[in-house]
Amino acid sequence: MTRVAKGVVSLLLAAWSGGAGACVLGAVYNLPIPFGMYASGAGAALVVSFIVVAFVLRAPAATGNIDAAPSGSRHVSQLSLPRWVVSSASCASLFGLLLTIVTGLLGSANPLANFNMTFFWIIFWLGLTYITALLGDLYSLANPWRALCGWLEHASPGIFRGRFHYPAWLGYYPALVLYATLIWTELFGQFQPQTLSVMLLGYTGLNVVAAWMVGKDIWFRYGEFFSVFFRLIGKMAPIEYSSNSDGNATYGIRIRRPFVGLLEVSADHFSLLLFVVFMLSSTAFDGAHETVPWVGMFWKGIYPMLSNHIVQPYLIWVSVYYIWQSAMLLLLPLCYLAVYLILLWLARTVTHSGTTLPRLALRFAFTLIPIAFVYNMTHYYGEFASQGIQVLRMVSDPFSFGWNLFGTAHWFTDPIVLDAGAVWHTQVGLILFGHIASVYLAHVEALKVFPSARHAVLSQLPMLLLMVLLTTAGLWILSLPIDAGQLSTPL
Repeated sequence: MTRVAKGVVSLLLAAWSGGAGACVLGAVYNLPIPFGMYASGAGAALVVSFIVVAFVLRAPAATGNIDAAPSGSRHVSQLSLPRWVVSSASCASLFGLLLTIVTGLLGSANPLANFNMTFFWIIFWLGLTYITALLGDLYSLANPWRALCGWLEHASPGIFRGRFHYPAWLGYYPALVLYATLIWTELFGQFQPQTLSVMLLGYTGLNVVAAWMVGKDIWFRYGEFFSVFFRLIGKMAPIEYSSNSDGNATYGIRIRRPFVGLLEVSADHFSLLLFVVFMLSSTAFDGAHETVPWVGMFWKGIYPMLSNHIVQPYLIWVSVYYIWQSAMLLLLPLCYLAVYLILLWLARTVTHSGTTLPRLALRFAFTLIPIAFVYNMTHYYGEFASQGIQVLRMVSDPFSFGWNLFGTAHWFTDPIVLDAGAVWHTQVGLILFGHIASVYLAHVEALKVFPSARHAVLSQLPMLLLMVLLTTAGLWILSLPIDAGQLSTPL
């Protein structure tokens, strides 16, 4: 995760056969039972949940119509959001963006003390993700870059009508590239507050120029990756916000059942499937890339083999190591995608379905989102809990000038240490919950895609295997010991 968060809390568990060690600010935690028992228990729970879901959902007749509307998609109630609420949210988000940029340029050079690092990485990137899963895509109401474009458009009507046609083949690839760039920079870019401010300034310019080129609506649907990311997370929420033509309100609020938004639409482009897969794989990579097995893969495997034939100074091999890490960040989603497509191909084969594999891949893409979300929570919620609270202190002195604007400058001066045992069991519960939700969603989707309930159940056997594999992999990554000395002389 972020350098600032890693500097505040280290929360990684170690599990090797009969036990595990975890670092929580130096504390060592041993799992009360062997890791294999956790993995087998979680796998068994998934199998049981699959059986229950298959039994409960087998009664409704499957239409076989791949474009059929999902059951349970009817809204519970419809509300309206006043214009002033959206305007206020947009102004607040623009002020937050400006404060983040300015504090990075003028505030403390210490990442742990600078407001912009905690506010962007912990409050915005993590906190808003968790809030979005509960309250819907609030970012769509208060996107600061879209608000900025709206102000510019008000001053110069027609400026964002678009000068160039946005090709259909491009899809969500711009958002995916920007997403991968942020994650790479976060992991390997040696972030400083000033660096973050410069990046936000550059990203602001990019959004304005891109919206001018292809049109505001097109860019913020396909290219601005925060919009794409929070829109996908928001589909899990029981609240949906939609544009409203009513003159008294700009947005309508629809209350719906949790997770139904993931069934109402499917991925409309292969690039969006890749985006979802990267949400999953990048979190897994972040959790694994500094662990003992992963680091040892290079220094105890690749390095000795290559160094016997290629004689280079050790610092050259350190550079090669980071190139290898970067390559793995980009290759890992392809591995996840390959497993996903292979198991979907098996599902298509056992059901003798006439639906093409690419179509099936898009139809089931959103069923992976709950897994990606709980991966994010299990890896980072400790950092959010321990570092996020610090923003209450920093907001009184955002520039580290010795201010105490709101009387909170001396709050939470002592580090918050989370109980490792409680963290581990919460992580197990979250991962299991996310995969059970995906099992349910995948089965509902299968009832729409395949011609009978029997075919739907058969199709989900390979998908169940996928869920078990992802559950085991997720728990295993969480249990790995970290290698704090990855740049020391290899053994």
